[in-house]
Amino acid sequence: MNPHEGPGLRVHPPVIYLAALLIGVGLNHWWPIRLLPGPWGAVVGIALIVAGVAIMPPVLLRFRRAGTAFNPHKPASALITDGPYRFSRNPAYVALTLWYLGIGFLLNNGWVLLWAIPILLVMDRWVIPAEERHLQAKFGEQYARYKATVRRWL
Repeated sequence: MNPHEGPGLRVHPPVIYLAALLIGVGLNHWWPIRLLPGPWGAVVGIALIVAGVAIMPPVLLRFRRAGTAFNPHKPASALITDGPYRFSRNPAYVALTLWYLGIGFLLNNGWVLLWAIPILLVMDRWVIPAEERHLQAKFGEQYARYKATVRRWL
């Protein structure tokens, strides 16, 4: 892998989440699967969305300070290991997952939550490994040490 090129992703990660969300909403139109009675779905959904929103400003701030691209299709110019990156190698994807799950609960849509499983498999087996190969090629031992001490998700 050329460290001067990006990870070679074919699809922008948020598109994966959006596609699954649209499929879940469509399926729910014909075969509804409700999750929680009364307002509980909305309460859980809003809490998850707020948690995801809280993660993003520190993530974006780290990218800005490091002067590296947030776009996962572009090559990294710096390895970020502080802030939320002390707890997760992929806090932006954790936030995206929280938003996705929150929307599922907010809509009281079991299909959306069921589609979280394939999303996480795609992210964990294809998207993140492509990014990790890029970071390993670009930052070598520094990334290997970071990867050995910080978990992929949480």
